[in-house]
Amino acid sequence: MKRERADRPVAQSGRKLGPRALKTRERILRATSELLAERSVLDLPVVDIARRAGTSPATFYHYFKDVDELALALAERASEEMPDVAAWIRASMGGPDGLERARALVDAFLEHWDRHHAILTLRNMAADRGDSRFLRIRQENIGPVLSALASEIKRGQREQRISKEIHPFAAAAALASFLERLSAHHRDLGALGATREDIRETCARILVQTLEGSAPA
Repeated sequence: MKRERADRPVAQSGRKLGPRALKTRERILRATSELLAERSVLDLPVVDIARRAGTSPATFYHYFKDVDELALALAERASEEMPDVAAWIRASMGGPDGLERARALVDAFLEHWDRHHAILTLRNMAADRGDSRFLRIRQENIGPVLSALASEIKRGQREQRISKEIHPFAAAAALASFLERLSAHHRDLGALGATREDIRETCARILVQTLEGSAPA
């Protein structure tokens, strides 16, 4: 589920952007996204972004303070486009349709990372380095997923399907981490013989088995 953007973009002067300016800003964002798929943000000068966007460095600085600020805008956009996977979790992984919901959840993660791989990787690396701006975006992105997973684990403990020795949020973090990690690197596993379908099915069954306390049929 896409979240609505809180504020309309503004220029560095603080002035709101008109339709034409918004299109120029969008070209710059799109150009940067394309370049990030080809090289590191550390090797991404403003002049190259401007050239790819068909504009000038001076125009770039009208919209963004620097490349970091632009990357932050791309990270925010990617997070806003995160599917509402928490809804699948809250719907429960139990019952005859539970495994199918788990597969849908994994598909959503894989597709989201396929669409935004470069910027999500950059976001996570910056967050791991302690950049509070990217850390906030990452937490807002994964927070609802963690809460939904933890709630389902607590429910399983109340129903005596899941061991009370398992800490709900520790388990939720482990599940979210492996989903993110495999979604980010699923192509690399092809060299080891694991197809996308293998990863999808394995992750889905791990989710069901963890959240329901038993292996799916």
